[in-house]
Amino acid sequence: MIISQLDEKLQVFRTAAKVRVPHAGWIAAIRSALNMTLEQFGERLGISKEGVYKLEKREASGAITLNSLRDAANALDMQLVYAVIPKEESLEAHTRTQARLLAAKIILKTNQHMKLEAQEVGTEKLRKAIDEAAEELMNNMDRQIWHLK
Repeated sequence: MIISQLDEKLQVFRTAAKVRVPHAGWIAAIRSALNMTLEQFGERLGISKEGVYKLEKREASGAITLNSLRDAANALDMQLVYAVIPKEESLEAHTRTQARLLAAKIILKTNQHMKLEAQEVGTEKLRKAIDEAAEELMNNMDRQIWHLK
């Protein structure tokens, strides 16, 4: 339930995730588009033009803090929008993938022992067992699924 609620909230960011960050970073790109000088922006931020230059370089390199980015956005009369979204289509899909990986590891290990005793099961039975184990892990939101990378 919590996962589906978060998935719903995060859905609006999926399109934004496809937008490429300008090479110089958003702050420099927006400041430049607004035809605002480093000095003018520095005045709004309460820092020197050199400080603005360093701030923009930190953003471009990924070394800026969220607080600095938020302050810069405010100085531009803009709003910082921040999200962390799954690489897969949803949190549920991400969780299901992790559960399936763990289930496969467990089931295949068991099958290996059975193989040694000449009791291994067929591919279809293995697939069904993995699916059932993954579903059980998902239903219980078993934390052990996150031990896999």
